[in-house]
Amino acid sequence: MKKTLASDNYSGTTPEIIEAIAKANGAHQGSYGADESTDTAVAMFKKMFREDIDVYFTMNGTGANVTALSSVCPSYGAVICSSVAHINVDECGAPEKFGGFKLLTVEKENGKLTPEDIAPFMVNLGEQHWSQPKVISITQATEYGTVYTCAEIKAIADYAHENGLLLHVDGARISNAAVSLGVSFKEMLLDTGVDFVSFGGTKNGLMFGEAVIFFNTAISENYKYVRKQGMQLLSKMRFISAQFEALFGTDLWERNAKHANKMAQKLASGLSKVAGVKITQEVKANGVFAIMPKEIIPALQEQSPFYVWDEQTHEVRLMCSFDTAEEEINAFLVKLDSLLLELA
Repeated sequence: MKKTLASDNYSGTTPEIIEAIAKANGAHQGSYGADESTDTAVAMFKKMFREDIDVYFTMNGTGANVTALSSVCPSYGAVICSSVAHINVDECGAPEKFGGFKLLTVEKENGKLTPEDIAPFMVNLGEQHWSQPKVISITQATEYGTVYTCAEIKAIADYAHENGLLLHVDGARISNAAVSLGVSFKEMLLDTGVDFVSFGGTKNGLMFGEAVIFFNTAISENYKYVRKQGMQLLSKMRFISAQFEALFGTDLWERNAKHANKMAQKLASGLSKVAGVKITQEVKANGVFAIMPKEIIPALQEQSPFYVWDEQTHEVRLMCSFDTAEEEINAFLVKLDSLLLELA
C-alpha cells in the first residue's frame, strides 16, 4: 500500500512500540491501570515534569480532550479556542454534547490565539444570561502546523489566570512542537503555566493512546470519574502505558518527531521553488499548507493522497510522518512539476 501525505494518522506504528505491546502481552497483570507498565509510564512523566502531577491514560485524542475539558468546565461554562481547533471542527460536537458547555471561537489565519483575541469574551463575566468562560484551549502544534513559542504560551497562561480561567493544551502533535522549538516538554508546558494538557502519542508513532496530565492538581479531583463515565478507561491499560514507556524509555519520541519535521521542511523547500504554488503557513512542525492550481490536485492525489484544506482557495494540507521517506517527497515534487508543465 502506498504511503501518503494525508495525515500522520495514516502512518503505521513504530516497530519499537509494537515490541512494547508484545512484551506487555506476556503475563497477567492488574487491570484499569494497576500494572507495572502504567506505574513506570506515570513515573516517567513525573520525572519529565515534577512529582506533583496527575497522569491519566486515554484511548484516543478526542476522548482525552473531551474528558479533560468536561472535568473542569460546567455546562453553563465556555471554552475559548481557535475556529480551526480540533475540538471545534473535528470532534463531531463531542465536547459540547458530552460536557454540555459552549465553545467560543476566534478566527485566526495562523491558528494561534493571543490574549488580545481572548479579551472580548471577558466583558460579561458574572452575567447570568451568558455562558461563562472557564477554559482557554490552544493546540500545540496548531492545526495549521504553526507553533506557539514558550513566551506566547506563558502570555496566554498569565492572562487566563489573571481572569480566573484555566489553560488547556491540545497536544496531539506536542512532540513535533517541542522538537521545532528545541525545548523540553517541561519548559514548554509546566514552566509556562499550562494547567492541563492532552498529551498526544498516536500521531508520533503509537498504535493508540494519549495521556491527560494535570499540572494544576487542584482541578483533577473529578477526572477519574469523568474518564470512566466517558468510556476512556481501558481495562487492559498496560497496552497504552507500555507504549509511552517505550516512547520515553529512549529518544524514540524525539527521533520520530524530528524526522517528520525534517520531511516537512524538505517538502516545503521543494514547493517554494515551484512557480504556481504558494505556501500559506510558516512550516514549523510536520505539516505544509499550500495553494496550487485546482486542475492538478486530483492527479497529484493519485501519486500521494492528501486532503484539500480549503475548497474555495484550493489550499491543501500535506502531512509528514515518522516513516515518510525522502524518496516519496522527491517523487511527489517530480509529479507536481510534470503536472504543472502539462497545464502550461
